[in-house]
Amino acid sequence: MSVIMSEIGAKMSQNRQRFNAASEIFFPLPLWTSRAQNVTRNLMTLPFDISPDQPVLIAGPTAAGKSALALEIATTQGGVIVNADALQVFDNWRVLTARPGPEDTALAPHALYGHVPGDSAYSVGHWLRDVTPYLHGQARPIIVGGTGLYFSALTEGLVEIPATPPELRAEADQRRANEGGHTGLLTELDAEDPRTAAKIDRLNPMRVQRAWEVLRATGRGLADWQADTPPPLLPLSACCPLVLDADRDWLAERIARRFALMLDQGALDEARANLATWDPAAPSSKAIGAPELIAYLRGEVTLAAAKQAATIATRQYAKRQRTWFRARMGAFHKISLP
Repeated sequence: MSVIMSEIGAKMSQNRQRFNAASEIFFPLPLWTSRAQNVTRNLMTLPFDISPDQPVLIAGPTAAGKSALALEIATTQGGVIVNADALQVFDNWRVLTARPGPEDTALAPHALYGHVPGDSAYSVGHWLRDVTPYLHGQARPIIVGGTGLYFSALTEGLVEIPATPPELRAEADQRRANEGGHTGLLTELDAEDPRTAAKIDRLNPMRVQRAWEVLRATGRGLADWQADTPPPLLPLSACCPLVLDADRDWLAERIARRFALMLDQGALDEARANLATWDPAAPSSKAIGAPELIAYLRGEVTLAAAKQAATIATRQYAKRQRTWFRARMGAFHKISLP
């Protein structure tokens, strides 16, 4: 133990202007969940230049250890941990979305976790309105999650776009179902709104559908709307922004172990509780692993096949996250893992 700490201390002394060396202090042991009992606290030290009064942003791919880092900062320096994950807002998936459990919430205040009914829509605009009070509260916010759009809206600003009429969203959902994907919607975007089509994540069906809906509902492209973006609620200059940059193979192993642990901790029971009201179009149904476990409970696949499919889906999701963070978060302090 003392040898490990000596090596870490030496690296910190040699690299005091870099955050990469600090990652060995954050994660010297394998952390498969965000549960506090899986964190060896005396091996974890915060980066030397995080002010106790400064808001902190922690972004990174799923299973990288964001929640453990947020909890360490909160318990060491104080603050309220605020969720910035689009799936952890829903109340019907706790285990499967790796939402902090009672052990974590007993150690530090948490906010915006599980506060939205599973059958409700919840947009980045909703999240910005919900997070605003925490930016001006007595406890400094430690905003943590894997939804890059939340962070960009918070630190770059977000324009208020009129809501999509339900009938238009239903049309888009039906088209994707009938056409076996979002290619048709993307083709129309390419033809009618090439500026937006060139900017969005073309592999993300929800982003493509959203852009298509805005164009149809308002007659104006999403990129044009975004050109009118107001000032951000929290500029990067007013906070300490961190992004975890995880090695692909290291992260893949963690993802596999974590999903197995989720099953041990009740993810299948959670899926059973959602089975009767399951709606694949519901926003909460995008929880990674939910469609696969529902398919198993319906007798459509074996549990082994569901586990494998969910693990693959999680790896693909993490890849999209890593790509997005690297493209959009160049101004964040990078912590390379492992």
